[in-house]
Amino acid sequence: MSEERFGEFVLVRRHEQGHVAELVLDRPKAMNAVSTEMARSVAGACAALAADREVRVVVLTSTHERAFCVGADLKERNSFSDAELLRQRPVTRGAYTGVLELPVPTVAAVHGFALGGGFELALACDVIVADRTAVVGLPEVSVGVIPGGGGTQLLPRRVGAARAAELIF
Repeated sequence: MSEERFGEFVLVRRHEQGHVAELVLDRPKAMNAVSTEMARSVAGACAALAADREVRVVVLTSTHERAFCVGADLKERNSFSDAELLRQRPVTRGAYTGVLELPVPTVAAVHGFALGGGFELALACDVIVADRTAVVGLPEVSVGVIPGGGGTQLLPRRVGAARAAELIF
């Protein structure tokens, strides 16, 4: 097995002669909350994986024992001005689209909390495998915020429009 770091918070492990790549969210002190730096790292790792012809499948995992990913780094986001938030949006979007557009099958291995942007990262994968501890949701809708990582489009594709509406409302 080989490992490659993408920034401080993302790790890529290559298994089985490089055909299986594990994209690991590794920001345990923040339950893998997606900061600007982490979003850049996810996008960079996805670009590298997309260009690697040896990779046949990507598994998105987490090093945190109780959380896959709790979504956006709200501490960071709350410190942004409106202009800074506008500049940050494409960076964050790049992480979600990076996963969504990987040219190989993708599997999210979800345990613990997968909330907001964390759930959206899982939804960007082709398949979600969740254990009994998994708690998923888009809690931002309860405060009138539209999910920024494509959750309102991806969720209906995965579970159907009626079930998605029930979950979102």
